[in-house]
Amino acid sequence: MSKVFESIQQGLDEAIEYSKGNTAKAIVHEFGPVEVKRIRAKLGMSQLEFASAFGISVSTLRHWERGDRSPHGPALVLLNVVSKEPQAVLKALSA
Repeated sequence: MSKVFESIQQGLDEAIEYSKGNTAKAIVHEFGPVEVKRIRAKLGMSQLEFASAFGISVSTLRHWERGDRSPHGPALVLLNVVSKEPQAVLKALSA
């Protein structure tokens, strides 16, 4: 078996065990809520600049900042990474 297949198989086995409640070997990444307006202000960007830089609609950004909605899923992950390493994300997105 190739190393790639073994890695995929191991991941699937761990996912199955995790779904059964056996979390001993699982690495779970949990992302907490983010203050989108604070992140944007820290970068010194307007709403339009921030939305454009990170592929977010301005309307969605406004909803998040007002608290009407909260980011979830991939958007929440992106915002957590942006809050910690904004220049790395901007560099990666500009390539």
